[in-house]
Amino acid sequence: METCVSSKRIYDGRIVKLRVDEVKLRNGVDARREVVEHRGATAIVPLFEDGRIILVRQYRYPVTTELLEIPAGTLEADEDPEACAKRELEEETGYRCQEIKKLGAMFVAPGYSTEKIHLYLARGLIKTQANTDEDELINVEVIPLSAALEMVGSGKIEDAKTIVGLHMIGGNLSSS
Repeated sequence: METCVSSKRIYDGRIVKLRVDEVKLRNGVDARREVVEHRGATAIVPLFEDGRIILVRQYRYPVTTELLEIPAGTLEADEDPEACAKRELEEETGYRCQEIKKLGAMFVAPGYSTEKIHLYLARGLIKTQANTDEDELINVEVIPLSAALEMVGSGKIEDAKTIVGLHMIGGNLSSS
């Protein structure tokens, strides 16, 4: 256990906030913790009955490359994660789902961030219309789950939430 002695807000942004905490460790040693505060997010594996999934390809500025990912998005203030998952699925892919199942949740980088991503499986997909944010340039790709898992193995899919979500679905489908 670590006890916060003092906390200083460094930055308040639209998506993240940054603070620096001075803490006392249980052995009495003083330490500094830099913390990125994030509201959390959802990520969705949209699965068609024939075993194909929907992925989105978009340029990610912090890593200066395009990534192939499962649809995902940040929770609005006080938003229910399942509602966020349904909203993000339709906004990014142009599909609604008739069935949604929570697979679990994970901390992204607990060494410095509070961000927690809630993972969902979406089935019974119905085509609607995408409604991406103005600053999102997304290409939707539909591929077999097996091909996506091969892309994980070959390093063509590098996004952690996508890797976890695809493996969770691959494991769930083979055991059901």
